[in-house]
Amino acid sequence: MKRQTVVVALGGNALLRRGQALEQSIQRENIEVAVKAILEISKHYNIVLVHGNGPQVGLLALQGLEYKKVAPYTLDVLVSETQGMIGYMLMQELTNQMPEQKVTCVLTQMTVDPMDTAFNDPTKPIGPIYEEEEARELAEKYLWTFKPDGDYFRRVVPSPAPIGIIEHEAITHLINEDHLVICTGGGGIPVMYDDGKLIGVEAVIDKDMSAALLAGQINADALLVLTDSDSVYLDWGKPTQRALRATNPAELAKYEFEEGSMKPKIEASCEFIKQGGKVVGIGSLKDGLRILEGTAGTNITNH
Repeated sequence: MKRQTVVVALGGNALLRRGQALEQSIQRENIEVAVKAILEISKHYNIVLVHGNGPQVGLLALQGLEYKKVAPYTLDVLVSETQGMIGYMLMQELTNQMPEQKVTCVLTQMTVDPMDTAFNDPTKPIGPIYEEEEARELAEKYLWTFKPDGDYFRRVVPSPAPIGIIEHEAITHLINEDHLVICTGGGGIPVMYDDGKLIGVEAVIDKDMSAALLAGQINADALLVLTDSDSVYLDWGKPTQRALRATNPAELAKYEFEEGSMKPKIEASCEFIKQGGKVVGIGSLKDGLRILEGTAGTNITNH
């Protein structure tokens, strides 16, 4: 019997958890833990792995500002750098823990609409968290936009909707050859067509939206969104807080979720279901397999 295919969307904060130093060694330790969870899932499913890059792309942007002899690199180039960096570490650890599994990382470009209204309202958090005063200073110095992130502030950048995957055929071919494919990292490198020519775009695409698009295009059986929350919650942070265990797009449309955090995950999940996807699971990394089995996290279906 052919095994089902699941697209696993691994949050950038799973690789660098909130408040952790942006150190290479810490990322490697977190990736080792993440791969152990992926290994358990791989015993039952074929996996296509998508990863976030919010902390990492923000760090590269900060590092680029320190060398004054060249202009800072644009966000599309920084996203490509994070795809290589994170993809390399994931690929190496997956090979270490799963030596019999073919693992391939695909540098992936994602097209966006240059007229997307997201360019007028930045929502995608990148980089570390800041105290309000430091955030205000950085906003004035670099003309960055900041928005609240809990008790702190983070830089936010435009996050247009993904339209198409340039390397779609290559990814599909590798999946059919039984590779565990790492692709559309950081939501994909944002590009658009200008007079028939591909050019980069200053943005960071939401990786969950890209994972949903990818899952639909490859006819995946499930989409698994792994985050730092063990499920989707209503009234998050309030005394009335409660978890949603089984739900559907119609019910989710009744509620408001936090912009730049759970909201894009919900939107991506509903989009996958509307495209004909069977199930989306949302929850914590450690519960990955149980979420797919329906015994943990939040399951979203069309029922």
